[in-house]
Amino acid sequence: MRSLRKYIYSFLKKFSNVISPALFATILAAVISGIILFVPPIHGLADNGDFYRSILGNGIYRLPTNYSQYSDYVIPKFGIMQYFNENNIAVLSSQSLFIQIALFLNKLFYSRTIFDIRFMGLVYYLFYLGGIYLLTNAFVHPYRRIKSYVMAFLIVFIFADSAYTLYFNSFFAEPGMLIFMLYLCASIISLARNVYSRRWPMTFLFFISTILLITNKQQNAPLALSFGVVAIGIMFLPNFKARRMATALGIVLVLMSGIGIYKSIGSEIVGANTFQTFSHGVLLETGDPTKKVEHGGVDGQFALMRGENYYSKDYATLDPSSKYVKKHLMDKTGFGWVIRYYASNLKQFNNLLDVAAKDITAVQPRAVGDFVRKSGHKPGEQLKTFTAYSSFMGAFFPGKYAFDCLLAIGFISVYSVGFYLDIKAKRYMGILRFFLIFGLMTIVIFVPIVSIIGDGDADLAKHLFLVPVSLNMSLLMFVSDLFNHTLWNTKGDEARE
Repeated sequence: MRSLRKYIYSFLKKFSNVISPALFATILAAVISGIILFVPPIHGLADNGDFYRSILGNGIYRLPTNYSQYSDYVIPKFGIMQYFNENNIAVLSSQSLFIQIALFLNKLFYSRTIFDIRFMGLVYYLFYLGGIYLLTNAFVHPYRRIKSYVMAFLIVFIFADSAYTLYFNSFFAEPGMLIFMLYLCASIISLARNVYSRRWPMTFLFFISTILLITNKQQNAPLALSFGVVAIGIMFLPNFKARRMATALGIVLVLMSGIGIYKSIGSEIVGANTFQTFSHGVLLETGDPTKKVEHGGVDGQFALMRGENYYSKDYATLDPSSKYVKKHLMDKTGFGWVIRYYASNLKQFNNLLDVAAKDITAVQPRAVGDFVRKSGHKPGEQLKTFTAYSSFMGAFFPGKYAFDCLLAIGFISVYSVGFYLDIKAKRYMGILRFFLIFGLMTIVIFVPIVSIIGDGDADLAKHLFLVPVSLNMSLLMFVSDLFNHTLWNTKGDEARE
């Protein structure tokens, strides 16, 4: 027995000398996600109708087929426009950076006329692995103990779940959001734990990742406030006076990016959101909505549009884009009207927030398939491989908004102790951590509210994508602090400077 322990100890020591916890996590994530994305038959996400917002403005189009290209199966091949692209960019988004890199690689190594979705997956895959490495290194630095490798495995177990990585083989904006969250959280934790000798690269990485995250999707505009709060922590770094002005400028740029992306929302998207806020929000979770909407000055006949989408695939009661609907419904049910309606129907609003809470764990969209045609799988069938974490959370995580709020308050309260102690001791790790946790918890609390008010329960799981990411990131930080004994006492951690 003693010789076996000695052998295991010797093996682990040699292993840790060659492969760090961060490299271990990166290799593990690379293998798991690589199998899903690139080994035939490949997996990804089918189009629910949103791809056009990303592809047309970037010179990509659907190849003609004799079958529907929506919802059932992943589309592996697209066409690349050869001449002038007359389509304006439907949605201003930093996602175009990823698409253009994928297009460049596709033309360089594959074809100038046909786009293979795997090049989209490859670009996300490479940036994602970089984020996994930086995040793991930030959480475990400078240790190479068994607990460090357990921490690395937990990071992979959570963020290499195929519920996240399936997005890579698609034109949804969510992969960029995940990647930028990995980088911005890794940069703040690296600053807090003094992982690198120079602070400005991680500070720069934080602001670049934050601005690109906010501009990745127009619904992300309110997140500028959350990440503006996170950035305040950087102001507390010692010997940083000369750069505090630059940090303040970075915070201003973060806030301006939120305003800019909000202002860029086109009238068609505003109309779609307004309509679906009514049909998928106001009209839901209520027995007879007719009297309620009439009380708000809206014709009761519009209650027949309950659950209908702006871009309807089937027969619609009324054309949402018609002048009649615009005049008698859209012009009357703006943001102010919706706020007043929910203020006078708080029970209904709370029910909708509980619907959102149940969708928090539904990272993998339920309405689209994950397999390509001729793969032997049914239309709309979803992948079950490497989904242990998301399946576990879906089965056991309470679907109550009140629970999410209590969880957020719990995280803030726990880390406020370290914040207070480090303020008194003039240390900075607990301060940076607190502002990061506080910013992440504002996402958990306010994104469901903004989503319900802004678009009802339409595509709710996708709108809430950053909520489970924020919760998982906070959970990992909590576990890391328990492992390193730095939850409330960061003195030992900073002594390594």
